[in-house]
Amino acid sequence: MATFFGEVLSVYSRAVEEDDEDLEENEEDEQIHRELEEKREVRLHWSPAVSESLKSGNKLQCSDFILAVGHNAARFLSVYVLTSANWDAVGHASVWNERSRAVSGQTSEESACVFYRQKDNPSVLICQVTCYIAEDQLFQWTEKVFDCLQHRELNVTVLSDSPMAEYKAADYLCSSSAPFLRSLHTGVFSGQPVCQPLEQPNIVTGLPAAVLNHCEVHRIATVIYQCYSDVTGPDSVTMETYKPALTKLGKSMQLDPSPSTDVLRKFVTTTNIQSNLYI
Repeated sequence: MATFFGEVLSVYSRAVEEDDEDLEENEEDEQIHRELEEKREVRLHWSPAVSESLKSGNKLQCSDFILAVGHNAARFLSVYVLTSANWDAVGHASVWNERSRAVSGQTSEESACVFYRQKDNPSVLICQVTCYIAEDQLFQWTEKVFDCLQHRELNVTVLSDSPMAEYKAADYLCSSSAPFLRSLHTGVFSGQPVCQPLEQPNIVTGLPAAVLNHCEVHRIATVIYQCYSDVTGPDSVTMETYKPALTKLGKSMQLDPSPSTDVLRKFVTTTNIQSNLYI
């Protein structure tokens, strides 16, 4: 190659070397991508008895599946249902994502998504979910959980937390009545919801939406009760709002009508309001 000054320079082609470098980078990227996908995989861990039954090809005989998503919904079950000794923890789901790894003070991911089964009536299953499940993990979670359950005569009830700021209504004075419930159900749900339906343009998102879509496709009777609250943390008033949703289940779900103060204190976060203007 000649320069502007007539000097002849020897030039060699790096096309082959660049192609090799690109190939190595692509292989490294693919390896990282595979490792990340494997780490983000939703994994179900069942008790030995349940695992043995599932390995034998038997699905869990389930007539009622109650899913609580959010701290108030989950703690409602802890206070009003799970305080009795009539429940066994039969499994948990481990979920790793960008939020779960950033949570401080959380001893284990497993404690954020736990399954319980009623001792007297094993066909009643409860799941509490307080961890964040990313968008790419919602389908995984739903498919894997429902693949373990028999669908015949299955009824699903979803309790879900939602901030009042996300509720859209023509009458903004309705916020004074918070917390309150709104419902949404699949086409095959034949029961009568305990509250009025969710008005447009409000929507259900996250895990409740993924479960509702799955159950609509597979024709599973499902109802979602979404609680809108103006309180950010767990509180007894918001928890109690869910009570009518489970009283519809009758004898299959016994609620503690008046939980003790000690139980409430254990699951309700008390916040001391302090002024930052005066000491």
